[in-house]
Amino acid sequence: FELLGRADCPYYAKAELLADYLQKNLPDFRIHKITQHPDVWEEWLKDLCKKNRWSHNKSPIIWRELLDRGGKGLLLGGYNEFLEHAQLYYGVTSSMTTELMKSIAQENLGTHIEKELEEESLKGLVNPLQVWITSASSLACYHLIPILTSGEVFGPQMEISINLFDSKHTEEKLISHKQEAEDLASPYLQSVSICTQAEEAFHGAHVIIILDDHMDKEIYSLEDCIRSRAPLCQLYGSLIEKNAHNFAKIIVGGKTFVNLKTALLMKYAPTFARNIIAVALGVEGQAKAALARKLKITPSCIKDVIIWGNISGNNYVDLRKAKVYRYESAIWGPPHYSRPVLSLLFDRDWVNREFVASLKTLTATGRQFGGMLAAHSIATTLKYWCHGSPPGEIVSLGVLSEGQFGIPKGIVFSMPVKFENGTWVVLTDLKNTEISQQVMTRMANDLIQ
Repeated sequence: FELLGRADCPYYAKAELLADYLQKNLPDFRIHKITQHPDVWEEWLKDLCKKNRWSHNKSPIIWRELLDRGGKGLLLGGYNEFLEHAQLYYGVTSSMTTELMKSIAQENLGTHIEKELEEESLKGLVNPLQVWITSASSLACYHLIPILTSGEVFGPQMEISINLFDSKHTEEKLISHKQEAEDLASPYLQSVSICTQAEEAFHGAHVIIILDDHMDKEIYSLEDCIRSRAPLCQLYGSLIEKNAHNFAKIIVGGKTFVNLKTALLMKYAPTFARNIIAVALGVEGQAKAALARKLKITPSCIKDVIIWGNISGNNYVDLRKAKVYRYESAIWGPPHYSRPVLSLLFDRDWVNREFVASLKTLTATGRQFGGMLAAHSIATTLKYWCHGSPPGEIVSLGVLSEGQFGIPKGIVFSMPVKFENGTWVVLTDLKNTEISQQVMTRMANDLIQ
């Protein structure tokens, strides 16, 4: 039997005592009791009856579970119907006085409120997922926060705490980001904090997002620009080793030296090397958008574009596995039907010249790879890492090479992967993905240099 009632209801109290007596004295009689606060009882009862197509409008409500608890049961009714049932089947009745009914009802209400407060305090003791974002005053962080707090990245059951880490002179902007994040009133966001002291960074971090760092001084040469990254990555690496959670996920995004920063972090945080990855979905998205404009379709209809090599430098956009879904033409099929992109691009000169040149310009300048695209790419990669990538879909990711596809060992290289079971797997069994020695040498030398 299921016995549910308003916490301060005297008739629920009387039915509860009778049910307890029956359960104690009858070997096969089982009772499951639930109380609801008076403020929510009416709405709750209305929803319950609507769900089960019952007609009942008072406290308590009692039904028999014919199967396992949780399924739709056989409505018995209220207190009077339960009393009649007990008299008819078991020869038992209740002689509780009105004063005692009211007294127990008040006790029930007090117990219910205490239980609610206890559950609320226990909820506060649950450790949320600690998410750290570097260069948090950046535009990419501003766009990233609403996505992380939406519940879509880590799942609707996971509460998060966001820690915004940047230099002291950005504190005013960090405070602004913090206030706006709190204004979102997200049920998944437990807290937002600011950190400007390096020694406190990444404390207890479960997820670390490395964004483009700010340069405090003007840099005139490419070599100086590259060298300027090393001290910061060395600092981040040592702090990750010292402060981060043992199984922290570290994800490197942005538009400058993504592979290099990933490789340096692996060097200075060797314990976490397997869990440090570089985001390539931004470049993948740019390629899909360029193709979509040419084919006059939406970019989401294009899948399995592979980005090889240096994400923010010398890379190769591979269309040999790329597919188009929902393409309007003489040949039409169901939603899962696809056609190779290259079979629909009759202008091969455009593919080899204009398409390649436009993507190289975007990569070289970082143009269009602003905060929105960077944030979306990072969030999507994190979502795949936590919950798996779409079945059968190829994802581009910068990872440490172990010699797959003839790539030199020990460099961070973007290649095709899939995410499953909380990790990533390189798709070494893909057919017809061989890269010419000339292209491979060009990309590898760029990264090694």
